[in-house]
Amino acid sequence: MARFFGLRGSKLHLAIWMEACFAVVIFGYNQASAGGVLGDPTFSLQFPRMNTISTTGSLQKYNARIQGTVVALYTLFGVFGALGCTFLGDRLGRRKTIFFASVVQGIGAILQASSFAFGQFIVGRIVLGLGTGGIIATVSVWQSEVSKAENRGEHVSAFGIFCGSGLALALWIAFGMSYTQPSSVSWRFTLIFTLFLSILVCSFIFFLPESPRWLCKVNRWEEAREILGLLYDVEPHGETVNKEIESIQISLERARKTNIGAMFKMGPQRTFHRVVLAAVAQIFLQMTGVNSIAYYAPSIYQEQLHFSHTTSAILAAASQLVMVLGAFCCSYTVDRFGRRKLMILSASGMSICFACLAGLTSQATNSAALKAAVFFLYLYFFVYVLGFLGLPFLYASEIAPTHLRAATCGLSTAVSWLFNFLVAEVTPVAFTDIGWKYFIVYCCLNAAFVPTIYFFFPETAGRSLEEIDTVFEATTSIFDAVSVANKLPRRDYSAFLREEKGEIDSEGKSADAVHVEV
Repeated sequence: MARFFGLRGSKLHLAIWMEACFAVVIFGYNQASAGGVLGDPTFSLQFPRMNTISTTGSLQKYNARIQGTVVALYTLFGVFGALGCTFLGDRLGRRKTIFFASVVQGIGAILQASSFAFGQFIVGRIVLGLGTGGIIATVSVWQSEVSKAENRGEHVSAFGIFCGSGLALALWIAFGMSYTQPSSVSWRFTLIFTLFLSILVCSFIFFLPESPRWLCKVNRWEEAREILGLLYDVEPHGETVNKEIESIQISLERARKTNIGAMFKMGPQRTFHRVVLAAVAQIFLQMTGVNSIAYYAPSIYQEQLHFSHTTSAILAAASQLVMVLGAFCCSYTVDRFGRRKLMILSASGMSICFACLAGLTSQATNSAALKAAVFFLYLYFFVYVLGFLGLPFLYASEIAPTHLRAATCGLSTAVSWLFNFLVAEVTPVAFTDIGWKYFIVYCCLNAAFVPTIYFFFPETAGRSLEEIDTVFEATTSIFDAVSVANKLPRRDYSAFLREEKGEIDSEGKSADAVHVEV
């Protein structure tokens, strides 16, 4: 069989994109699978300490805390999975790390679905989180490093289509399997299904190319050339590949003496500044409030909006399909309008949606108001995906220094999982204690994101990963990064360095040519 199935150029990019996106389906599925079975009668019978629907008073609050903790354990250990795979990614390569993380995730799914004891279910959640955290951290780096600058946003943001598909798939399967009651297969099959997704990812990952930037980092230059030639559909020793190799080589040489500790130092490329931006982007992703809804969607429709169990399950599952629609729009617009504009638009829209939700759900006896709240929940999912589902992962991988990309993405993803844990832990108790007022918290947070992104987040669309280094080399403080990115022309990384040495002028002409003209 020909290497990489004989694919090259756009077809090879499509194959990589599909593999990466199926890995993201795992992430989306695991986000919603536990929430989809929380209201399952046989699940509540097996683990009564996680039942908050049929209990009342102090027992309901106690069970809400237990439910929040158990669901959130998955996100907490996603932190360790992301950090662990960061180090593995630089030692084993992106493909082997994705394979390893997928295997761990599959083991977690088996432990979770085969549980009869509460302790085993908890262990399953922990292992599931370790694997899923590693998958999403490594896939975002791999996909960014093999995509072209002009369509990197389109490829990575299209993850939203598959993440939304994973969320919807989990809830639809949970709804469909609810008709197998009173058999426990109703929740066990829902939780084991993600194992099949892991097998799919593991089966094809080694038939696709390794990151050429990682190959260069471990001195496998000829292999990197070959892969870049296939990705660009050109000769391995042609001008296009030579420029790409030169940019990677210069970047690696300038960072050869750096270590992980350099992440927390500013340096000429403002490394710490960039690490903070990557982490803050991931914090924004979690504090939009999406996981307070995605994890507990059926419960919200049933407990907060007072729909029946069947209607709640259908509404929750259908709402995730709106995310797929928003993801298509994001994929089409992200490279045309840029990251900043979409994130600002999305944060503004989410703030408005939460304000409306708070007002409408405060009228607990008004059935018309509660039905209107469904519309704003659906609209919320659309505007969230438009600017936040895939973009923070993309932005973190783009903004990261070339020589510390895996470490920066791992750290920022770990921070994301920590805040994910916070939201998953607090949400059941918050809805139990303050109800509709919980929506006001996210209304204010999303409103605060707008000026923060506008003043501090530089645009990265259309620039090569190495070129973004030059933006921060020209930056002097946290306040001028946006203006520098807007003014700096788009050129390959090596051209900037030749200009610094006086070999060419600002228009790209050689110094000798300028001298002759004079």
